[in-house]
Amino acid sequence: MLLVRNLRNVTRKLLGSQTIRCSSTEAELDFENFTAVNEPMPSYAPGTEEREQLDKTVAGYEGLVKDVPIMIGDEEIRSGQPRYQVCPFDHEKRIAKFTYASKDVIQKAIDNSLKARKDWERQPLEKRAEVFYRASELMKNKYRYDLLATTMIGQGKNIWQAEIDAAAEMIDFLRFNIQFARDVTQYQPLSPDPEETNSIRYRGCEGFWACITPFNFTAIGGHLPAAPALMGNVALWKPSDTAMLSNYLVYEIYREAGLPAGVINFIPADGPSFGDTVTSSPHLAGINFTGSVKTFRHLWKQVGMNIDNYRSYPRLIGECGGKNMHFVHPSAKLDQVFYGAIQSGFEYSGQKCSALSRMYIPESMWPDIKENLKRIHKEMVVGTPLYGKTFVSSVIDDKAFARCKSYLEHAQKSANVKIIVGGKCDDSVGYYIEPTFLEVSNPDEKLLKEEIFGPIVTVYVYPDDKYRETAKKASQTSPFALTGAIYAEDEDVVEELSEIFEDCAGNFYINDKSTGSVVGQQPFGGSRLSGTNDKAGSPYYLLKFTSPQAIKRRNVYKKTWKYPSMADTTPGEFDVNKQKLPHVHTD
Repeated sequence: MLLVRNLRNVTRKLLGSQTIRCSSTEAELDFENFTAVNEPMPSYAPGTEEREQLDKTVAGYEGLVKDVPIMIGDEEIRSGQPRYQVCPFDHEKRIAKFTYASKDVIQKAIDNSLKARKDWERQPLEKRAEVFYRASELMKNKYRYDLLATTMIGQGKNIWQAEIDAAAEMIDFLRFNIQFARDVTQYQPLSPDPEETNSIRYRGCEGFWACITPFNFTAIGGHLPAAPALMGNVALWKPSDTAMLSNYLVYEIYREAGLPAGVINFIPADGPSFGDTVTSSPHLAGINFTGSVKTFRHLWKQVGMNIDNYRSYPRLIGECGGKNMHFVHPSAKLDQVFYGAIQSGFEYSGQKCSALSRMYIPESMWPDIKENLKRIHKEMVVGTPLYGKTFVSSVIDDKAFARCKSYLEHAQKSANVKIIVGGKCDDSVGYYIEPTFLEVSNPDEKLLKEEIFGPIVTVYVYPDDKYRETAKKASQTSPFALTGAIYAEDEDVVEELSEIFEDCAGNFYINDKSTGSVVGQQPFGGSRLSGTNDKAGSPYYLLKFTSPQAIKRRNVYKKTWKYPSMADTTPGEFDVNKQKLPHVHTD
């Protein structure tokens, strides 16, 4: 394992000092015929034009501390104690300055959004889609390298991981949502009677959406408020403190693309203050959340406690991480197992919700797999993500570092745990956790159950002939059910394991790693403690943000009040004695 940690030395080697932006293209949206395709990704190989421009853009951020305001409508607000986002891999370096919105300011944002709601919701879907299509064009061209640079510097992603996230996936979300929104709103009910016409109006939800976004994906940050906005809603966007720089850039792109003031208000805030304020508002339409189980459960409880106060029942969407598994059968291809483990376990320092955290490996394969894991571990570069060969960088902050460190200390002290490779940590410059493989002898070891959210993978080795029993045990070991993978070449075994793990993963992979879902290809989400499984990146997701209204219009006016089954009767006073049914003989 090679360690490269000095941001300053690497940055000085980058070309130039000014941000270079690609020229924007003025492509127009053909809404009725639009078909989304996944955004192509440049290689960023050394010597390519895109690599040179990215390096220049990153260098342009050196020494800058972005002033990030609270945004309510067109008003910039700065209140309270200044706070700073720092580079996670060089935590003495400040990159963004911001302040928290107070409860009064959050309430002001709610009121502002509600005022913007009617005009925005009344815009045809095509017009709303045009805004987000323009945003996708700006991201693809004018701001692509800035999106990567702010994500690399602020969230510690290497070049490839930043491209996958901040450019490709962000663009994909916006474009596929346009296609999905058009398609899911095309359904109209039957009108078999020529005397009437039936239709459905796909309204936004009454009230506002509270969107609470994570640090680990710039694309998720931008998507959580954009999806409800596309469907005619207004939203308060609470970004993560550790993704402030990139998330504010996305917000600015939305406004540049023509998003009206107040449709999405950008609200940096303390978590409890934000949660208390939005859940106490009678106008809360829903919460769109990605983050910890603890926080989501707390928000759910708050909604329940306030249920009598709401104008409508709030909708809750949550994605809360996982304890993701690779289960290896003796028939698996050896190299696919260790390639998949390295990528899924350690890309973005194990901080993807879908990252590999536990492996079940047959004892006949373990010696070879273990040696290959050790070999690759020596080749990996760990350090600043601004260095092109870096595979693993730091974890996001001091809290993440302390959590990972506590699990490594547990591993060092436990008689049931062996450190196969890694196990070190260092926060002197950045929050570095060495990529680590652990081996446990107890299938109920907490390292196989609890979410760590760092570059630590736990292996349980099982007897080859006990794969069925081990799989059943693994299916019940974790309270999460986000992603999972099986490696097996025997088709009967693939079918059998797929059945055993049916309820264990919302995204299930066969002979591939547990990370890397692509918008439009593998809609993402899980159940159990992993969330509400609403499948972001699919048409189903967008229906959560609509409140359909069924409309019936009469074309031919009625000529009588009578039912067809009623005989012609002479008008007169009602006589109850004449309404008795005749006696019916039953013999």
